[in-house]
Amino acid sequence: MRTRTIPLVRLITHFHHPTPSPSFSLRRTPPPSAAFSALSPHLSAVLLPHIAQTRVSAMSTTADDTRSDDDHIVDFSLSPNCSLKIQKGDITRWFVDGSSDAIVNAANERMLGGGGVDGAIHRAAGPKLREACYEVPEVSPGVRCPTGEARITPGFSLPASHVIHTVGPIYDEDENPEALLESAYRNTLSVAKENNIQYVAFPAISCGVYGYPFDEAASIAISTVKEFANDFKEVHFVLFSDDINDAWLEKAKQIVRTEGLADST
Repeated sequence: MRTRTIPLVRLITHFHHPTPSPSFSLRRTPPPSAAFSALSPHLSAVLLPHIAQTRVSAMSTTADDTRSDDDHIVDFSLSPNCSLKIQKGDITRWFVDGSSDAIVNAANERMLGGGGVDGAIHRAAGPKLREACYEVPEVSPGVRCPTGEARITPGFSLPASHVIHTVGPIYDEDENPEALLESAYRNTLSVAKENNIQYVAFPAISCGVYGYPFDEAASIAISTVKEFANDFKEVHFVLFSDDINDAWLEKAKQIVRTEGLADST
């Protein structure tokens, strides 16, 4: 099988972030983002019209490794300072503080919107997101983000401050889909770290029409996230179906608990 080289992470811009407050509430109106101060004049014309909106979400975080009847979040401790949170829900409504948080978009290589979570994120973010994505340089005709890489933009009308776009593999078509899926998670987390993101929410990358088996995808996702346990305060998986949610919970219990990073119940 031909080995596919995964290019280094490419950032479209660098953002200056306000220092996140040590305490936060999931129901508040954060101050306008300062993320645009370092943009080039060309990108500023596209991105500056974004105006912060009231950020209200039904999502919330919990403190213990238990399932809440209200929010259906399950917590796992990845490190003394980092929690892994798994829940079924709508990722477009997720946020923590509106300044150091990002949702991950399971995009295609064109980055101009599509079906599934990609389309939902573009609709919720509004037309400015597509404009910002259009400004991302093509690395080959029609390709702005090759499979396994990641790009970052503001969140615009989303409650989260940023969107990190990554492209997962098509399970039955791409060569070495395991390595490509791992690269998608790893490069996304690297982009988040380089942009001072403290809270990240993932969908189940490649588990929709791209056909990745849920249990295999969950194992790659959680194992890769665990490697970044010292770099974030919280990593979330916000999943759209019971089957995917169950697969993620089962793998988290195996991967996290068996290595002593969370107490078993």
